[in-house]
Amino acid sequence: MQQIDKIYINGEFVTPHGEERFELFNPATEEVIGTVRLADEVDAERAIAAAKAAFMGWSRTRKAERIAVLKRMHQAVAARENDLLEAIVTEYGAPQSRSRWMAQYPAEVIAQAIETLEAFEFVEQAGSAQVMMTPVGVAGLITPWNSDAGFICNKLATAMAAGCTAVIKPSEMSAIQTQIVTEALHEANIPAGVFNMITGRGEVVGEVINRHPDIAKISFTGSTAVGKHIVESGAQSLKRVTLELGGKSPTIILDDADVAQAVPLALAAGFMNSGQACIAGTRILVPCSRQAEFEQAIAGAVSQVQSGDPRDEKTEIGPMVSRKQWQRVQDYIRLGMEEGAKLLVGGEGRPAGMVKGWGVKPTVFVGHNQMRIAREEIFGPVLVIIPYDDDTDALAIANDTAYGLNAMVLGGDTERAVRVAQQIESGRVMVNTLAHEPKAPFGGVKQSGLGREMGKWGMQAYLEAKTVVVG
Repeated sequence: MQQIDKIYINGEFVTPHGEERFELFNPATEEVIGTVRLADEVDAERAIAAAKAAFMGWSRTRKAERIAVLKRMHQAVAARENDLLEAIVTEYGAPQSRSRWMAQYPAEVIAQAIETLEAFEFVEQAGSAQVMMTPVGVAGLITPWNSDAGFICNKLATAMAAGCTAVIKPSEMSAIQTQIVTEALHEANIPAGVFNMITGRGEVVGEVINRHPDIAKISFTGSTAVGKHIVESGAQSLKRVTLELGGKSPTIILDDADVAQAVPLALAAGFMNSGQACIAGTRILVPCSRQAEFEQAIAGAVSQVQSGDPRDEKTEIGPMVSRKQWQRVQDYIRLGMEEGAKLLVGGEGRPAGMVKGWGVKPTVFVGHNQMRIAREEIFGPVLVIIPYDDDTDALAIANDTAYGLNAMVLGGDTERAVRVAQQIESGRVMVNTLAHEPKAPFGGVKQSGLGREMGKWGMQAYLEAKTVVVG
């Protein structure tokens, strides 16, 4: 049993003023593996005050000074890769195939922030004026449980590279991962107050961050409902906001696609991170002319996907993060059947042989785009095959959604696939690939978010343009 009873404020591990203890579970066994003592409103106020006090000094550092600190952060986080790996498997339930990448990614995003900072120009000439990019102020960084360490390090490194200080509110469900990251960041000897880590509930700590006048910027990754609340509550002080929210991403398989190449990519997109991914391609659009062929291929492939114990090397889909999330997914599977969708493979209950743990059978329905299972974000390994008549129909279905975070087009003729991709209403579209490009901006349109992360676009989100005109 791990007892986490410290938060991190102003360069020190301190005992929270808050007294609530939150239980941590192993999602593969349902066993309690620890507790975390949660921060409260008083702790949030202290953290914001520390970040505000540190902002004056940090915002005036030179590029070389920030790079030196970020390099120490990179080294310290990279050194804890194996500890993170164990925590990710135990606390989150990510399968071995996914968890190693998740343990390496936090250090990778710090390295990417360093590269972005090295190339970034903070001053440029605009006619007779000099335009200076200045740090916006104290940033509130609110991160989710589905890639805890990666989101913390990405948002923090970007904010620090821009010259901002930060108050981070990670998910209370990821406290062991957060503790490892915080210890590593402490070892990096970051100036006191530049980052502050306060694990607490969104409606408590998060709400203070949302409304506090000394928070100039919020970067949030999570649900669309919470994102809307952040915009509303932050409006009082006109906070700058970056939101990376939900998705119901379409994968369009064109009629000239090779089934042997398209199906593995479509399923990898749909089941990524055990389906607990905002970018998951949960709507698979197939041509009516080849519907039976793709249904057969998808059913056959999914029947071979192993779901369950994350420590089994053969497992591709791990358990859901919590009982609440497991029940949510079960409810949607039941809803799909009640809506009249055809159950192609999977269904309710745990995978065969799993008697404990929050495992889910990888499930695929065949339905239409007006069903709730095709319109609402489930956040689990549940996909919907939707047939279409032609390219125009496919695009109409793909764009008929409140979301627009990610999409994929799979086809034999790459030029044609790109033309289709250009017409999809989405912040990012992948064509015949799942490869991530960290130098490119990432974010959503419509109700999938505001603003962009990654690359120079991500750093610009923490900066304000100041124009200086000299007569």
